[in-house]
Amino acid sequence: MASTPAAEPDPLALDRQLCFQFYAANNLIHRLYAPVLGALGLTYPQYLVMLVLWERDGLSVGALGQRLYLDSGTITPLLKRMEALGLLRRERDRADERRVLVHLTEEGRSLRARAITVPETMTRGQEVGHLEALRETISGLVELLAAAQPARG
Repeated sequence: MASTPAAEPDPLALDRQLCFQFYAANNLIHRLYAPVLGALGLTYPQYLVMLVLWERDGLSVGALGQRLYLDSGTITPLLKRMEALGLLRRERDRADERRVLVHLTEEGRSLRARAITVPETMTRGQEVGHLEALRETISGLVELLAAAQPARG
């Protein structure tokens, strides 16, 4: 009795798309973080901005956007909303008027103490080694994707 060859998987099947897996993961991450960050008065993108500024205050808008892989059309309105909330202030660089620097306010700095539990809250019950390996794998993918971006000029 001859066996029939297995059908080739459909290359356009949604579940075979790597991009869809990241899209779905991103949506689920946003939903998981929303209540935790909501208690801090932050959205997920605002939390990411705060993480960068807690690491290094006084970055330029361009450097901040580059660190978060956001273009100026996305990061500028985000920073304006955060400035209106009193978390940061934007000011022209005295050495180069073309650059805008972003500084945390006292309120923005003090929010860090309340946010310190967010990472542990979000990973509670997960095996640390597995999460670290996953983070390293995804970090490598981000580097590959960033390197594949067309040069801006």
